[in-house]
Amino acid sequence: MNADMGKLILAIILDVVDFTVGRIPGFEIIVDGILGVAAVALWGWAGLFAFWELADPTGQIDGFVPTMTLIALSQMGKGRKKMARPE
Repeated sequence: MNADMGKLILAIILDVVDFTVGRIPGFEIIVDGILGVAAVALWGWAGLFAFWELADPTGQIDGFVPTMTLIALSQMGKGRKKMARPE
């Protein structure tokens, strides 16, 4: 298993945590902040996109969007494009 696949699996696990634990009233903002920091640690600048979840204080909208998984998939796609280019 390569590093990208490991990050994808971790992203899926973190999204499941966000969908479940992130539903607790008052706790969802803390979870979204922690997941935003984790996203930046995993993917750098692209991880900043995860902080959009803080814009919804009710935590209802981000329950339908697997942000971490989408970031992981986008970064995996960028890695494949770099590898496919002949130099």
